[in-house]
Amino acid sequence: MQHTYEVEGMHCGGCVAKIKSALEATEGVRDVEVSLNPPRAIVEMHRHLEEETLNASVQRAGDYSLHESDHSSGHTAAVNERESYYPLYLIASFILGFTAIEGARAGSFQPGFLMETFMGGFFVVFSFFKLLDLKGFAEAYSTYDIVAKRYYNYGYIYPFIELSLGISYLLGFIPVLTNWITLVVMLVSSIGVIGALLKRRTIQCACLGTVFKLPMTKITLFEDLSMAGMAAVMLVLHG
Repeated sequence: MQHTYEVEGMHCGGCVAKIKSALEATEGVRDVEVSLNPPRAIVEMHRHLEEETLNASVQRAGDYSLHESDHSSGHTAAVNERESYYPLYLIASFILGFTAIEGARAGSFQPGFLMETFMGGFFVVFSFFKLLDLKGFAEAYSTYDIVAKRYYNYGYIYPFIELSLGISYLLGFIPVLTNWITLVVMLVSSIGVIGALLKRRTIQCACLGTVFKLPMTKITLFEDLSMAGMAAVMLVLHG
């Protein structure tokens, strides 16, 4: 996983070298790039490290401090965000297309059938990308999910939960139970996303695993809450 930090206190090439050496010596850091103009450090980690840990390292090297870069404002950032999320938009479009085709094939465009088909395709596809790099997903997920932070192995289980839900939706297996599990899982997941957004943390969204480097934004929250909302609607329909 990779984080970008703004660095305060750098004035020359010597400062760059000191900060780079200090960060490289920090346990859990894989690679470091430090620049003077702009004063920035890009840190690639084996596992998530808190900002306080990195600050303690650079402060031992001199009067320096760092904080996570905020790329959420400005026209350039907006353009970059749209480009970063292109794979997500494309995948969602394909799942919508699959849903429409299934509706036409089955001769049913009832809201319940369409939502079940969409959610089934969504969970199967998204679990696939997570399973491509299960360890990487678990590491990224543990940086913001409230359950994975406490129980790291939950990150290894979560993609299989999604896969099971996807298959259940496509087969119409015990709809009420499937929707309740979806509602709980997605609401819990959204709590971690909300926390990351409120703290304005620049971290990687793990919704598509580590294959695509997606930033954590409100789109991630919309994704979780949309799935929870559809599950809630279907519980009403099945009730």
